[in-house]
Amino acid sequence: MKLIIQIPCYNEAETLEIALNELPKHIDGVDEIEYLIINDGSSDDTEKVAIEWGVHYIVHFKRNLGLAKGFLAGIDLALRHGADIIVNTDADNQYCGADIEKLIQPILRREADIVIGERPIADNAEFSYIKKKLQRFGSFVVRLASKTDIPDAPSGFRAYSRKAAMRVNVHNEYTYTLETIVQAGRNKMAITSVPVKTNPELRKSRLMHSIYDYVKKSMLTILRAVLMYRPLRVFTLLGTIAAAGGVMIGIRFMVFYFQGNGGGHTQSLILAAMLIIIGSQTFVTGLQADIISANRKLLEDIQYRVKKLELGLLDPEGRPADSKGGESEDGKKLPEDRVIDGTEV
Repeated sequence: MKLIIQIPCYNEAETLEIALNELPKHIDGVDEIEYLIINDGSSDDTEKVAIEWGVHYIVHFKRNLGLAKGFLAGIDLALRHGADIIVNTDADNQYCGADIEKLIQPILRREADIVIGERPIADNAEFSYIKKKLQRFGSFVVRLASKTDIPDAPSGFRAYSRKAAMRVNVHNEYTYTLETIVQAGRNKMAITSVPVKTNPELRKSRLMHSIYDYVKKSMLTILRAVLMYRPLRVFTLLGTIAAAGGVMIGIRFMVFYFQGNGGGHTQSLILAAMLIIIGSQTFVTGLQADIISANRKLLEDIQYRVKKLELGLLDPEGRPADSKGGESEDGKKLPEDRVIDGTEV
């Protein structure tokens, strides 16, 4: 059983070594632990700190591509180097490294494929009142959209089994945290959470520049994920609201008409007809989007099988391979400098 712990980094030279020192070196049930850094276009000595500390892999981006791109690049490289479990944590040491053992236990016990670390948000004195409320509201919306019971959806402290990692897809550039939960819920994956501790803040969050910016980006991410994975439900709801409004206005017109006052309410009849047409068209759009969503599901299944072929988990005829596979031709380690261009991952 091989665990790879990945850390996305952007100008983290001051905090990275602190976070690395907190990571576990041994966990019962895990044969091998390796460490992976995603250098997301840092302009400081992040990479130098990582190499001197002794990380096994570094994904190097020439420019900053964002948290979502870095997360996917790390997942891909970890899979190529034989990871059975992949843990994602932060370079600012927000999460307690010792809790990684707790985080992966549901995967080791084969109870879940994805485990999210639940932070004690209510007890965190460094979170403002507004931020606590926004975190709770965002998690509530994600639970509704994904049909899961994850209490801390924005948490970046999470573990993936090999199977779950091969199914991860992220389409937005802001963050992977919200979309991947909606995706997991839609794909009926086993997902759970465990309570974890947090460390004192070493720096301000770089994802939350302002309350408005955080709300806007989070809501857009959730909306896009819901439209992508549950389009029929969304468009049916919108179409029903529009059509129901049209029907109610139409009934109002008919009442006036039979009372002999219909001539003065022609505009109501026009509005009613427009709303009913808009509602019908919205429902048809939902059907089309649902067909596209079904095709996306087929493409995701094909992608999953292609990844299994690439990782040596299937032979060319689609049968389970005899060997475990999952390691690149150059073995478990990268070349001597331990750095790979992220654009080639």
